[in-house]
Amino acid sequence: MRAIPSISDVLSDPAAVELMAAYPRWAVRNAARELIDSERRRFSSVAGQGVCSIDVQRQDVLARVVANLPSATVLAAAPGPRYVINATGIVLHTNLGRAPLPEYAARAVAECAMGYSDLEYDLEGGGRGSRQDHIARAMAELTGAPAAYVVNNNAAAVLLCLDTLARGRKVLVSRGELVEIGGSFRVPDIMERSGATLVEVGTTNRTRLSDYRRAIDSEAGLLLKVHTSNFRVMGFTEEVQLAELVELGRECGLPVMYDLGSGLVSDLGRFGLHAEEPTVIEAVASGADLVTFSGDKLFGGPQAGIILGREDLIRKISVNPLARALRIDKLTLSALAAVAAAWENPDDAGESIPVLSMLTQNTDELRERAASLMGLIEGGLDEREIPRNLVDLAIVDDPSEAGGGSMPTVSIPGASVSVTSRCIPADQLQTRLRRCEPPVVVRIAEGSVRFHMRTLFERDLKILAEHVCDALASPATFGGDTDLDFSEKEQD
Repeated sequence: MRAIPSISDVLSDPAAVELMAAYPRWAVRNAARELIDSERRRFSSVAGQGVCSIDVQRQDVLARVVANLPSATVLAAAPGPRYVINATGIVLHTNLGRAPLPEYAARAVAECAMGYSDLEYDLEGGGRGSRQDHIARAMAELTGAPAAYVVNNNAAAVLLCLDTLARGRKVLVSRGELVEIGGSFRVPDIMERSGATLVEVGTTNRTRLSDYRRAIDSEAGLLLKVHTSNFRVMGFTEEVQLAELVELGRECGLPVMYDLGSGLVSDLGRFGLHAEEPTVIEAVASGADLVTFSGDKLFGGPQAGIILGREDLIRKISVNPLARALRIDKLTLSALAAVAAAWENPDDAGESIPVLSMLTQNTDELRERAASLMGLIEGGLDEREIPRNLVDLAIVDDPSEAGGGSMPTVSIPGASVSVTSRCIPADQLQTRLRRCEPPVVVRIAEGSVRFHMRTLFERDLKILAEHVCDALASPATFGGDTDLDFSEKEQD
């Protein structure tokens, strides 16, 4: 234990002094404390295994702490959420933050975050402005809607619309469209919180226009259609098309709202992916009075709830006191505006929006990148002198999916690098990869760990290969175990 350096020893090292010029001193200090505690736990673990003595030099321990200090400082200064490498093949992985932002959108967020902004300031007139001015007109022009309003997520958008238009009144919705979204949030629960009364029409698998018509009475306030973006009912089914519902709404003097959810702006067929997913532009063109969708699904932006619709209804929504509680923040607004600008030319969006780029990569491209990753792994194994006969590497056909409650029945052909160790079980290898920095999230299939190329950025490949080789390098001592090397004589 005397070999463990003090915090002062670490902070006085030239590398630590240089690090404190870039990061707050408290972050470097906290990182040093955590690394020293880790060394202490490491030696205690060895002692608990009955080791009598270990020849450890203080300068060696100090060197190890200082070497790990930069990465530990980054975590100390920004403890979460952390960047992870997504090798699952699920593009809109809800647990991993859904849509990754384009670099230009991330830069816009950083610039807005590090100083002041014209969030609610009219630079032209010199008076108070509205944060909606930065995005509402762009979203309306992009989709062909008369007006738009943006809040912090789609559940909030639905809540705000229902509270504004149907509080104390009935909302008619097909029984087969009462979906549950992630985190056990259900559409009926959101409707209840809005003060509206839910009226289910039709059955789970078959709903007709006549079912809506029979349920309309003097207390009806809204006709609601919900896109079942995270599941499909197959077989003996029937549903009312949005255009039919709009026509009924006009006939009866009731507004029609469409909760689209997934937020695809235009058909993916132009990129070679035929998903039969309804688009925002189609929903607006159908005449729906309000359309809502998420910003962080197929739209490819940050978490946000976008409301499109009639100017008079958007005006009512904007003055609802609840709108302030659900308003979008400046950082999300910066990212959303940047992504909306990229959608102005849908033909180019596939190159500039990561979600579209990932979804539309063909299998040949993925296999080519898989070959690059496998070559990097093979090179790393040779450097670490890991016998090739202990590790099986292969490029395999591996379907992927959109995820995030989007395109649930669409299986997208793809390719993965499959890694099988003869010494380490797949689940243990998976755990080791999660403990890397940055962590790697993978799938296990057929007893092997798979790295799906669809969700891997080019910048991920080199560090991913290093992590894989590191995880394969020490079969008995990775992760929570000690990695100290001591002889049988010392373990007497």
